[in-house]
Amino acid sequence: MTVPDALPPPVEADADTLRTVLRHQASTVTVITAPGAPAVGFTATSFTSVSLTPPIVSFCLNLGASSWATVSRTRHLAVHLLAGHQQELARTFATSGIDRFAAPTRWRVGPEGVPILDDTLAWLLCRVVERVTVGDHAIVLAEPELIRHPGVGSPLLYHRGRYAGLAGVPEGASHRSAA
Repeated sequence: MTVPDALPPPVEADADTLRTVLRHQASTVTVITAPGAPAVGFTATSFTSVSLTPPIVSFCLNLGASSWATVSRTRHLAVHLLAGHQQELARTFATSGIDRFAAPTRWRVGPEGVPILDDTLAWLLCRVVERVTVGDHAIVLAEPELIRHPGVGSPLLYHRGRYAGLAGVPEGASHRSAA
């Protein structure tokens, strides 16, 4: 197979190039919360399903993040899938040096003392089963124990450094794939 001359040549895969390429991948925006004194929370776009039997999900967190000390020892945490209209909530939990749980953030203490954010597309209360350090991040593996999902709404996405929604999907629509 030949490569057309119009394409740029391949380059070494360094951190900056990888970051640039991965900005082209749309990701679901989540906020992870964990109990503590004080409670912690952060915006994450690395959330994914790992296994259905047993049910296991994962997300990644930088080992230098202010939330890592709490997440590194917590037994339970919550993953909140944000709805398309929750860009400000995503920005709040992505901002360093502020009280992310102060007004206008609406939340309550949920099961196991985990902060639960109000009005998200869905939330999963999870028990942490493993933390794996890889480079400058930890992969946190967790088993969902409780799930709240009203079955309506569209997710908030992150793509090319901006928040976005799904085009052509009306708010409140629910779709199920044929499995």
